[in-house]
Amino acid sequence: MVRLSTPLLAVLGLAADRVYGALDVNLDDPASIKKAAAQVAEDLLTFYHGDEPGMVPGILPGPPPDGDYYWWQGGAMWGTLLDYRHATGDKTYDDIVTQALLWQVGPNKDFMPPNWTASMGNDDQAFWALSSMLATEIGYTDPPEDQPQWLALAQAVFNEQTHEDRRVDSGRCKWGLRWQVYPSNNGYNYINTIANACYFNIGARLARYTDNSTYADLANKTWNLIQDLGYISDKWDVYDGAHLPDCTDLNKAQFSYNAAMLLQGAAFLYNYTDGSQIWKDRIDPLVDRMIEIFFPKDIAYEPSCEPSGCNADMSSYKGYTARWMGSTMQLAPYTREKIFPVLKTSAQAAVKQCTGGDNGRFCGFHWSTGTFDGTIGAGQQMNVLGALVSILTPDLPPPLTNTTGGTSVGDPNAGSDEPLVPTFSPITGGDRAGAGILTAILVAGSLSAFAWMSLD
Repeated sequence: MVRLSTPLLAVLGLAADRVYGALDVNLDDPASIKKAAAQVAEDLLTFYHGDEPGMVPGILPGPPPDGDYYWWQGGAMWGTLLDYRHATGDKTYDDIVTQALLWQVGPNKDFMPPNWTASMGNDDQAFWALSSMLATEIGYTDPPEDQPQWLALAQAVFNEQTHEDRRVDSGRCKWGLRWQVYPSNNGYNYINTIANACYFNIGARLARYTDNSTYADLANKTWNLIQDLGYISDKWDVYDGAHLPDCTDLNKAQFSYNAAMLLQGAAFLYNYTDGSQIWKDRIDPLVDRMIEIFFPKDIAYEPSCEPSGCNADMSSYKGYTARWMGSTMQLAPYTREKIFPVLKTSAQAAVKQCTGGDNGRFCGFHWSTGTFDGTIGAGQQMNVLGALVSILTPDLPPPLTNTTGGTSVGDPNAGSDEPLVPTFSPITGGDRAGAGILTAILVAGSLSAFAWMSLD
């Protein structure tokens, strides 16, 4: 493709919102956005080999040193592709997505496959549950009846993470959800924002989907805990976490997905409570601070790692943030006026630098430079795909509930040996009672920590 220079484009009088390069996108034209998103999605799947003979479905190559990616990023990728499918109507990857999600559910139908015990975080498990919850909310094709169902999988993870064996039992950090699931894992005594924010987010969505206030109560309890521990500052900075015994050694690194996970959950509860003031009062300052910290000049940026170098995990955060801010506009439509222009400018910058790889359209990580930075990966592709999808999201119908067309079969007692989340009113949509018993398998192992994190 011939690439026209900026001066020549100006001479030709082409619209400022039209981004040229390897990807030709008019951000005012949904059809153009969908076409570009399809190309980014196609390139994203080149990093996935789980559908090839002899490979493991669901996961990206790894973990380090065998590949760049930990188990959770596979779950995150399927969520990205589910949002892409919902926004564009493209069902090309349905078979791959369904196979991938179901392959990783584990023997107890709770996204706890034993192969990943040595690096299993509550946040890792939750990212797969978030994709399952998204499948529930967009009306994605239900699995065969003899397979685990999307809603029940999300409920299983929430129930297990509610259980006391995942949590701090006393002191200032009481009821905090630990980063790691197993005591043998490095990071077990780190009480981080993302694990608790994921739990909060899933609870908010289950509350809205099932109209069960118990989920909302637990989500609100989690928000209060995060705020009381100082993980959300008075300025609405969102910090990464702190260690036991008292959670006072705040790790003040700020990553966009921590704040975005909280924002999306708050938007779900705002919607669930018919626009209650308490959730609006949490959404508004969080949006303002996120734009200030993570979108300088309205372009996505990771301040805690981008200047010095982000690892493969961190290199995927921009896309999640864009997607979750996009759904915030669905659930709290008044936020569109503030969020949409930022996401649009950021998407323009994202697409502009997608000029790498053999096909001349792979994307890098740094968006503010306007040029491809020479790095490629699944995270970089997910970021740009998330940015494009976020432009389409506010015009989509809001997420389904079990009374507005949702069909996924649930199990309010899934994944636990006792009903941790009692059902106060009948759950429709074909919910069936049942119980899944969690078997904790303690396997010695260790997880490499980020260079910026000091773990016990």
